[in-house]
Amino acid sequence: MKSKVYFVPVKDADDIKRVSERLKALLASSGVMDFIREEDKIAVKAHFGEEGNTGYVRAEYAGVICRDIISRGAKPFLSDTNTLYKGKRTNPKDHLDLAKSHGFTKEITGCKVIIPDDTNKEDTLDVPVNGKLVKTAKLARIFVEADGIVAINHFKGHMLSGFGGAIKNIAMGCAMREGKMMQHCDVCPEVNEENCIGCGECVKICPANAIIIVSQKANVDGKKCIGCGNCAAVCPTWAMFVFSSSGESVQKKMVEYAYAALKGKAKKRAFINFAVKINKECDCWGMENPRIGPDIGILASSDPVSVDRACFDLVMKTCGKNIFKEAHPEQNSQIQLNYAKALGLGSLEYELLEA
Repeated sequence: MKSKVYFVPVKDADDIKRVSERLKALLASSGVMDFIREEDKIAVKAHFGEEGNTGYVRAEYAGVICRDIISRGAKPFLSDTNTLYKGKRTNPKDHLDLAKSHGFTKEITGCKVIIPDDTNKEDTLDVPVNGKLVKTAKLARIFVEADGIVAINHFKGHMLSGFGGAIKNIAMGCAMREGKMMQHCDVCPEVNEENCIGCGECVKICPANAIIIVSQKANVDGKKCIGCGNCAAVCPTWAMFVFSSSGESVQKKMVEYAYAALKGKAKKRAFINFAVKINKECDCWGMENPRIGPDIGILASSDPVSVDRACFDLVMKTCGKNIFKEAHPEQNSQIQLNYAKALGLGSLEYELLEA
């Protein structure tokens, strides 16, 4: 059976008034949030962007979504979890400060921002998965115990999964730091010594102090590496690389984590994908993140697999080529979609309806 995916085109993602109008029309015509009831506590999963990053979905658009939820008599809150790497999103205080600096305030969004604390055991909930790769998922309690979830997803490229959309946002974004580590832990970059010039850029950016320069060549300590991929992103000579098998493992773990995060919410979920500001890398990059595609539009569905597949198809149709494969030739982004379908997270077949 085909899932319904609703779509509105967007030509300029920074035209706040026009995009907000388009988003309101999408929410009204799609009915994707009609599952929400009075007094429901709704987790709105967002990404507040890293310091120096401008690709994340704007706070004004999160505000349109949150106020729609409030108009239904429900109680939304915006949230994301802390990161593995060093930066402004490593702990709740700095994370909240960064979110505020990017406009995610109650005045703009209509609701509060909550960041779970990895040092507080009560903030983490173990969810049984019994999957091929994940047996127990370490998730933020607030997402699991919420009455429903609305995911605001930026559709863009990603080093380990080809592209990142609804599935990745739920999988990584609902996981506590231990869960993020579990999803990344098979990824340890190899060094092509012929290409390595010993510049030390990888050493500077490594959040785990897992890289040293030995005889003018980078050396990675696999026991310390957390698999974030920062080193490969900054390497000027492509001396750092990640095997595609590692990408396959990460994608499948992502899907199993998404499965855990969405348990019990088959009829209490909505996914809103912004296929705009399509960058090469994740919004976690606090550095230059080149655009690889034009602004296309916003899509909404209750099916995370279909909404990601529809985004992918629209990007391919608009660009006339697989821009994600060009950006990350070692990754097969379809692994996450096919595995998600196999686990029953959603359908690869969809009907695209323009709002």
